[in-house]
Amino acid sequence: MYRDTLSLLGPVLPVVSFLGRLPTAMCQLGSLLLVAETSGSLTTAGLAGGALAAGQTVAGPVIGRLADRRGQRGVVLAASLANAVAVAGLVLAALAHAATGWLVVLGALAGATVPQVGPLARTRSVALARRSGADDRTVTTVLSFEGTLDEVSFVLGPALVGLAAALAHPAAALLLAAALLACCGTAFALHPSAGAARPTATRSVAAERGRLPRSAYALRVTMVLQGAMFGASQAGITALTEKLGAPAQAGLVYAAMGVMSAAAGLSMAAVPARIGPAVRWRAATGALVVLSVPLVLVDSLVGLYVAVVVLGAAYAPHLITVFGLTERTVPASRLAESMAFLTSGVVGGQALALALSGRLADTHGAPAAFTVAVVAAVLCAALSWTTRPHIPTPTAPELTTSP
Repeated sequence: MYRDTLSLLGPVLPVVSFLGRLPTAMCQLGSLLLVAETSGSLTTAGLAGGALAAGQTVAGPVIGRLADRRGQRGVVLAASLANAVAVAGLVLAALAHAATGWLVVLGALAGATVPQVGPLARTRSVALARRSGADDRTVTTVLSFEGTLDEVSFVLGPALVGLAAALAHPAAALLLAAALLACCGTAFALHPSAGAARPTATRSVAAERGRLPRSAYALRVTMVLQGAMFGASQAGITALTEKLGAPAQAGLVYAAMGVMSAAAGLSMAAVPARIGPAVRWRAATGALVVLSVPLVLVDSLVGLYVAVVVLGAAYAPHLITVFGLTERTVPASRLAESMAFLTSGVVGGQALALALSGRLADTHGAPAAFTVAVVAAVLCAALSWTTRPHIPTPTAPELTTSP
């Protein structure tokens, strides 16, 4: 199945889309480490990093909406170059020991100009698949492949930042991110496949803008909750490894979870087609609940590795299923916007939960932070069992991209 996916996408698109989305995974941690080192204040670093996350959360859907209306090529090109300049500006300001206010503003600009390569790559890949006459199983395979690229980027990105910080300076990692944005973001924008997701002229985009079913909003909320699980898990892992006297293990534990999640994502292509997306969603959220509970009870480093890696097996299937349901639920003219909403929801949920769970971990220990992850999982499950996804049947040829 993945051979067909690679044949469909070609050899260049996956490479430039992966390298184009890698800076997003580098900038959050990179900005925190850079500002913390140059300012000597964790509070200032947290404000700059929080502004970056807030900018991405708010502006991500706007960039997706513009891509739906204007096409991906110009929007991604402008955002990639603007983001490269904003990230470089943040580096220069931090090295110049600029005031906190300027660092916050530049952090917000760096977040607001993220070119949303991940969501737009999904939109583009799905459009290529639908245009070729692919069935739903092939589309699921494409989404699994894109999800795996995301997972690998979010494991490799922080690792590159940590390596650069250890060998040189956090500024080196962010300057590398800026270079990738300028080069690979531009390559992704100008790739011929950008035309596959161009706006349709056969239906009124304005007429479709108010036609999102309620289930689409439930899918967005569940991604915020998924982000909350990420943030709470990160806070709990950090707190527990510090308590166990092995703080350096925190990044490795989180990376191990990402590796397992990526492997589980690849396996989604093998799920039989007879198991529908609604059933997959409920099964994935049930797994999130069951596999997150052991985190609250873990009290050793080995136990933490086991619990986190096992939980990672549920993350990618849930993410891929929600992306797949969204692709089949929303109108084609709002697909990029909707994909960007999902990604922004993860970022926003992660940032909020990290702030809340970090405070709980400081006062009540790691189990309190992990409890937030369990609660978020339970709410995900409740949504999946109380929401009936609305999957319309195409009634005209132009709807073949959103069956």
